[in-house]
Amino acid sequence: MSLHTPDLTKFPPRSPRVRLGGYVILPRMLDKGRATVAGKHGEYHYACPLDQRFLEFAGIDPEKLKKQLAKSDGEVLAWIEKNAKHKRSPEAIAAWSALAEQRAPADLESREYFNGLHKTAAPKREDIVTWFDLLDVDDYVTFGGKA
Repeated sequence: MSLHTPDLTKFPPRSPRVRLGGYVILPRMLDKGRATVAGKHGEYHYACPLDQRFLEFAGIDPEKLKKQLAKSDGEVLAWIEKNAKHKRSPEAIAAWSALAEQRAPADLESREYFNGLHKTAAPKREDIVTWFDLLDVDDYVTFGGKA
């Protein structure tokens, strides 16, 4: 792996809001995948349910993508654009990313899970309403920040 392999035992991956090629989630997933390959993933999981949303939208196999992770973000994006089963327009990617940013728990089980994590990470924060909000605050608190 390259010198740019993140050590997720020392700091979090990029926010799920960060975009690459218009896709939210993708840069975070690349960080987790690179750290996994290097054995420095800490508590983070490559191809987790959040990552699966991107993988399904694009039509990318996570194991095939993992083999590309020694490349730069731009090179990986070019590989994705070439190999994705679902060729998406920039408008479709923007719409999907906007919806992903606004996702909140949709059922009782996910709401209970969300509330438990919220209570642990930032119990006094009332502005945590989406999954991305929760991931960002959890990453921040996990590495020493005060919510």
